Amino acid sequence: MMDSNRLGGFAGRVLLVDLGRETVEKKELTRELAENFLGGYGIGAKVLYEMMPPGADPLGPQSVLGFVTGLANGTKAYLGARYTLVHKSPITGGWNDANSGGYFGPELKKAGYDAVFITGISPKPVYLWIN
Repeated sequence: MMDSNRLGGFAGRVLLVDLGRETVEKKELTRELAENFLGGYGIGAKVLYEMMPPGADPLGPQSVLGFVTGLANGTKAYLGARYTLVHKSPITGGWNDANSGGYFGPELKKAGYDAVFITGISPKPVYLWIN
């Protein structure tokens, strides 16, 4: 978790899921990342840039799919239920994002995570339960 003077609005943790290796890793959301890349769009772009090697196949095992919450997620603020989905487009090969609302973003934040990044390919159908 972030230190005692952590930035408000952040849970302080990110979940990294590798479907191919069947592993889940909890990582700290660093203060530097939180301050310099506010919100789902910025944090998502930075993490994808760092995690995915250049030239990675958007539908291959090195591709990354991120679900990233913003500062207002889980609050009663206007648009506080929005989250950003970030990935590499299989059509253009470039950056792509989508913004969505509903219960997922606030529930992810209530579970103690600011983002989930999924990579790898599972040899069998799986589901991810975040509690």
